[in-house]
Amino acid sequence: MSSLTLRCRGPSGQATVTVDAASSIADFLALLAEKTGVPAACIEILSGFPPKQIQVPAEGAVSALGLANGDTLTVRQGAAPPPPPAASQQPQVAPSAPAASPAAAGAAAAAAGALDGAAGFADMDEDEMLARAIAASLEQQPQPGPASASAAGAAAGGSGRPGPAATPRPPAAAAASAAAAAPSGGAPRSVSNAPAGGPAPASMPVAGGDGSCVVRRVIDSDNSCLFNAVGYVMEGSRSTAARLRRVVADAVRSDPFTFNEGFLGKPLDGYCDWIQQSDKWGGAIELFILAQHYRREIAAFDIRTKRCDVYGQDKGYADRVLLIYDGLHYDALAVAAFEGAPEELDVTCFEARSGGGAAIMAAAEKLVAATNAARQFTDTANFTLRCGVCQIGLKGEKEAVEHAKATGHSNFAEY
Repeated sequence: MSSLTLRCRGPSGQATVTVDAASSIADFLALLAEKTGVPAACIEILSGFPPKQIQVPAEGAVSALGLANGDTLTVRQGAAPPPPPAASQQPQVAPSAPAASPAAAGAAAAAAGALDGAAGFADMDEDEMLARAIAASLEQQPQPGPASASAAGAAAGGSGRPGPAATPRPPAAAAASAAAAAPSGGAPRSVSNAPAGGPAPASMPVAGGDGSCVVRRVIDSDNSCLFNAVGYVMEGSRSTAARLRRVVADAVRSDPFTFNEGFLGKPLDGYCDWIQQSDKWGGAIELFILAQHYRREIAAFDIRTKRCDVYGQDKGYADRVLLIYDGLHYDALAVAAFEGAPEELDVTCFEARSGGGAAIMAAAEKLVAATNAARQFTDTANFTLRCGVCQIGLKGEKEAVEHAKATGHSNFAEY
């Protein structure tokens, strides 16, 4: 097989990549660096379950790595290689990381860690452990004032969003949505430790659109925001989660070659049962499948990185829909006929490669950039937490999950 489709998880999220088996190792590492945010010179690759490190030669082709189509790779940052002797006298400059990929969710950091955990965590996958740790950190935060952008904003579900339509989100549900990746099943709020940059606009005009504008349509935070956001942009309904979960499970069962255990991160039957549970969240795999189900591209914007991943882009689909992700939660993006227009007039599907489609994408990008400037996202990698049991200070999701696995503690608070 000359082409490999691989699911890659890195510190800044996860992505699906396609690479030619004859490509050079150097080109493959450069692609992984672009997708995961880990400098190519520092990349370590793990595969299998539990993940084991792959020895990557300095030269050769991707085929030498022994990868199979559908494999899941965990990419983490190791030590940079030592400089060549001739350069030993020169000052060394640490390589800068490329732009982070979306998603949010950073489950890769947990996946790369040990999988043996304390009682209460041993039977969970790394995504669920991450979600519960974050949920605990957000659960008991006080409601912020209108100008505040804190962890409580992430828990509340409407904090920092313009307009009265922002509905509160149950904190545990919000965090549970975070776990799966680029673009996972949750939605964003600001849990960064930097001050908010001011309110984000409620909409962004579409150039040449005669008053039309791209707007954010809020989806309930009930662990199914990804599925209901897709339902809104595809069908105009926020009540599609149960049916779309079945669609995903049926697609996986019908193609066990593509959706093998390596690709899914768990056995096929176990995944199909898991994804149909209403308290489980979706991510990149589910967006990949739903794009093919509807035969439309799904463009998912990540607020923190301002990146847009387009699912189904290689299938030749003419139409595109838009989602927006804030690190914990998905909402829908739509084109409103005019500022303040009722949802009944929304247009959610458009021709991606038309002039009008380009104008819609440009407006969406500006709205995402403005929302990023207002810091309306959850930076799960960098927020500071304290364990409520032993009072130890922790930074970000990685340390929270590692601490939870090592101790069984799951009571966290932001500080």
